Amino acid sequence: MSLLTALARMEALRSGRAVPLATVRHVRLAEHPVVLVPLRLAGEAAAPLAVMAGSHREKPRLFTVPQPRNRDLRFAFFADLAGVVMEAVATAQLSAETLEIKRGERKGETYQRFLDAPQLLVPNRGGIEFLRLTGRSTRFRQAEGEWPVPEEVPLLGRWLTWFADRSDYPGSSVLCAMTDLLSLHWATGQSPLEDGNLAAQLGWISPPEGRTGLEAAREAEDPLLQPPAGPATDPSFDNEVLAPLIAAYDLTEEDGPARAFAAERVAKALATQLEPTWELMWRGVELLRSLPVAAGVPQRFEGDRQSFTTFEESLAEGAPQARRDGAVAAARRLASLEGAASRYAVQRALDDPLVLAEHRLTGEAFLGEVVWTDPDNVNSKGLRRPLVQIATDDRLRVEPGKIVHNAARTQKAEVLEVADGEVLLRIENGMGNSRKPNPGSIPEPGDRMCFTTFTDEFRPSANLPEPEETPWTHGGPPEAYEPPNETTAEEMSHESA
Repeated sequence: MSLLTALARMEALRSGRAVPLATVRHVRLAEHPVVLVPLRLAGEAAAPLAVMAGSHREKPRLFTVPQPRNRDLRFAFFADLAGVVMEAVATAQLSAETLEIKRGERKGETYQRFLDAPQLLVPNRGGIEFLRLTGRSTRFRQAEGEWPVPEEVPLLGRWLTWFADRSDYPGSSVLCAMTDLLSLHWATGQSPLEDGNLAAQLGWISPPEGRTGLEAAREAEDPLLQPPAGPATDPSFDNEVLAPLIAAYDLTEEDGPARAFAAERVAKALATQLEPTWELMWRGVELLRSLPVAAGVPQRFEGDRQSFTTFEESLAEGAPQARRDGAVAAARRLASLEGAASRYAVQRALDDPLVLAEHRLTGEAFLGEVVWTDPDNVNSKGLRRPLVQIATDDRLRVEPGKIVHNAARTQKAEVLEVADGEVLLRIENGMGNSRKPNPGSIPEPGDRMCFTTFTDEFRPSANLPEPEETPWTHGGPPEAYEPPNETTAEEMSHESA
């Protein structure tokens, strides 16, 4: 936790209301995101109980499993869930754009990329992990053979695995936890661990009239007033309500009217646990939509669209989805994650003054006023390189020779001198023609400018060998892919749990 975030939490506790950590929204929100509120059976990591799903607040769809230990009922539930997820996937594939490759050996070739990508929203990190486990435990199932499942189930598993893997990328918007999104934009008066409770978090951000955030959060932690947001249910509900209803379902005759009635009773009980969280999710969506979107969001969404397109192509080609990454694939993924994290941190700082303030406090950026310039200064090659002196009250941790960047002007400058709250810079680019610069490209006295030690520039990835050239020190070439049987899929489900 940074110093400014800690101060914001203290201010929230003092004022009784959450304090903004951002002035813009750093995540994309789809026009119609798919909200999923999942529940699982206590003690059974991969045994679903219910999910409330939909892309419209007024039209939630409820899918339940009256006996989660029944294999056929579980996979019928997954088939129903597949209908919701695959509808969102199909909608995002309705239109595409044609792009040209501008780098590398394939420069000049064209390719297609979808103009949209689906978005799933769940209440918390537990919801993401539940979908990740669901994907791992269903993607290797077979629609034919000794233990067949509905044909939608393995496809759902592959897509849920993609959603979960993509959610690891900072700035991705295809699968997000609402508690993470709210924590990114508001500081509450409670700990980050307590922010994992969606109802308590929203109590701080938008408390009822006449109540403080602390009072609203305390009420939200009472399971009788606000059921948990899942995927685990309240133990008292499990013992006193759910267990007797499931037991009653087990005692009824198969395919009889009594069994249908018992299943309906289970569904009604589970709906009481899901409906309050469903409303909380849409309250969170409204709060996030109230913020203007950050400038860097569309660029990050391009990464989601590209990943979505690439995965769809791999499915169409029948490419296998490995149980575990090989050494080369893991290295590529790690490098990609690190690059995404770096770009995300830089873009957030450049897009948002509140986020940039964190970097100004640590000396990674400074804001000041131009007090003197020499626009006609030239270097040894006779090229115009203006000198700019900036006075600032920020902490300075830059030394002569350091290159700093100004995102507003897309310019970089070299630090020449640092003394007594002033920095002397030499502008190196961003002026157009160096002999006759563009109007306004050279700073003038009175201009307020911000320079950072970081920049959002393209950085090529490291060169890695092809998978078949994996050295023996890293396990050698990966083994040939063999579709796992039902037993392997069951073992993988238990391993994941």
